Amino acid sequence: MFSTCIKTLLRTTSKFASLARYESTLVIAEHNNENLFPLTCNTLTAAKKIGGDITVLVAGTKCQTVAQNACKAKGVSKVFLADSDAFKGFTAESLTPLILKLCNEHKFTHILAGASAFGKALLPRVAAKLDVSPISDIINIKASDTFVRTIYAGNAIETLKSKDNVKIISVRGTAFELLPLEGGDAKCETVPTDDYTLNQVQYIKQELSKSDRPELTSAKVVISGGRGMKSGENFQLLYTLADKLNAAVGASRAAVDAGFVPNDMQIGQTGKIVAPNLYIAVGISGAIQHLAGMKDSKTIVAINKDPEAPIFQVADYGLVADLFKAVPELTEKL
Repeated sequence: MFSTCIKTLLRTTSKFASLARYESTLVIAEHNNENLFPLTCNTLTAAKKIGGDITVLVAGTKCQTVAQNACKAKGVSKVFLADSDAFKGFTAESLTPLILKLCNEHKFTHILAGASAFGKALLPRVAAKLDVSPISDIINIKASDTFVRTIYAGNAIETLKSKDNVKIISVRGTAFELLPLEGGDAKCETVPTDDYTLNQVQYIKQELSKSDRPELTSAKVVISGGRGMKSGENFQLLYTLADKLNAAVGASRAAVDAGFVPNDMQIGQTGKIVAPNLYIAVGISGAIQHLAGMKDSKTIVAINKDPEAPIFQVADYGLVADLFKAVPELTEKL
């Protein structure tokens, strides 16, 4: 009797071990046809934590260099290269059929992308086509089917277990380390791209703001302005300080809604999530929606004339002062 139980247990254990070996993850690379974005490297770290084989999909136009760089990431088993004019603009409508085809052919158990505008547009569409529930903006992985994410603007942590056969997941980049593009030797495989051109959607053009400063989501130092800046012209104070610190410049939603700066600078629950080594909040009251986008910063400095501003509750260092005097003085001393 005991021997029979042991044999049954061993068969069961072997069965689950076999299932674990066949877990495989498809990571959707985000890039500009020339360089792989850092967020994809964060997503690869999350994929390694899930376990199993990792495949990277690089879809775009003349993006062979990106695929070659993805092959260098340690832990990546294979890179799929889908190079076609059909993927101009990286529209979700053109990429979704490709991802579904690869998923059906290779039986991926997980599909991952960064929690960016690109990932947020693409993954829900893929999830709907597969009839599964997407898992958004995860900050930790406890098991291949158990994930952690923030809810209620970061005021609560949720641990959820997914029973879907294919798990569609967006990854908060600031919660995972960058996986360096070195030490790997994955094979690059070209996939057919003949039937992904759409009549319903056509990419026209893209207008990008160019800056010599670091990219907001990957900068080690971020300076943000809020409604207290009073005008877009006054943001020049922050730009000057940022040049001294080699920092990126962001803004609260209030500043964006007021028209002070463009919305690609917005930090918060409905903007970009950042976690730099140093975050300087200037003229920002500290609404919960803004805190959700920056409270994981290692050191937070707040400058505000209102001593009761909520931002001081999360700040490591606070300065109660007129920002129009404090910021120029700080810039001059640097």
